Amino acid sequence: MCRIKDKARRDVSTLWPARLEIRLMRAVAPAKINLSLKVLGKRADGFHEIETFIAPISLADTLEVERQGRWVDLTCDDPSLPLGDDNLVVRAARLFLETTKCKGGVSIKLEKKIPHGAGLGGGSSDAASTLLALNQLFETSLPTEALAKMGEQIGSDVPFFIFGSAALCRGRGELVSPQHLPESFSLLLLKPEFGVAAGVAYANWKDSREIPGVTYQPQEFHGHAFINDLERPVFQKFVFLAQVKNWLLKQPEVAVAQMSGSGSTVFAVLEEKAAADSLGNRAKAELDPKLWTCACQTVESAA
Repeated sequence: MCRIKDKARRDVSTLWPARLEIRLMRAVAPAKINLSLKVLGKRADGFHEIETFIAPISLADTLEVERQGRWVDLTCDDPSLPLGDDNLVVRAARLFLETTKCKGGVSIKLEKKIPHGAGLGGGSSDAASTLLALNQLFETSLPTEALAKMGEQIGSDVPFFIFGSAALCRGRGELVSPQHLPESFSLLLLKPEFGVAAGVAYANWKDSREIPGVTYQPQEFHGHAFINDLERPVFQKFVFLAQVKNWLLKQPEVAVAQMSGSGSTVFAVLEEKAAADSLGNRAKAELDPKLWTCACQTVESAA
């Protein structure tokens, strides 16, 4: 997932061969979609037991992580994103430094492409990429499992992004079993201006009702069963998302239409050779000219 950018400091104070110290890394933080998401019930700890098949996709944020200073400093090109303790990148960096007892600070520049409140895991992916980058920058050599355990303290989706591949996730999402995704799906993502808080979706799951005329049953495509149990509570509160799904299912280019995670993104799995850009333009014209759209695809690995 992390790619090293050439910038190193050479110690020339000794006649021994100089040691290159990595000072700066560029990390790629992919988004995700939930091909399936089943809510099994509420747990004693207040979370919900789930079983979900998640795939990374080609849409991604990028982070530039540099060792410098004595504290964690975050900047971002999205002015709407908080940069303090509420930001998962900041929490991840501080947790890593505290846990490993590493000395020094880091400066992180975040370039956002993944919208927030979208059900695409942008914040969790950014946090996971931060942990992975710091593990290399500080040469701590923590195994994947240790980083994933650290990620659990930040968010339920963070361990998935640590493993960097398609996976079946259980528990509250932190129990990750990497899976092989034998083919790539072409996708069109559609997101309205509003977002959906995951807590709202789960809180209303048990008592929610289906909207007549909306398809909630599994959709079969190339051996995968696409289903999302959170559509019921989210569609009940945000009816426009149900309208987006119904509209997509009527389009000849679309094989599957489903909400990702807790929304508010609805994705379409496209038929072979379908023109995603044309479909996106039609969606804006017929549904909402302010829709955010993105043509992308699933990827086998986030590396």
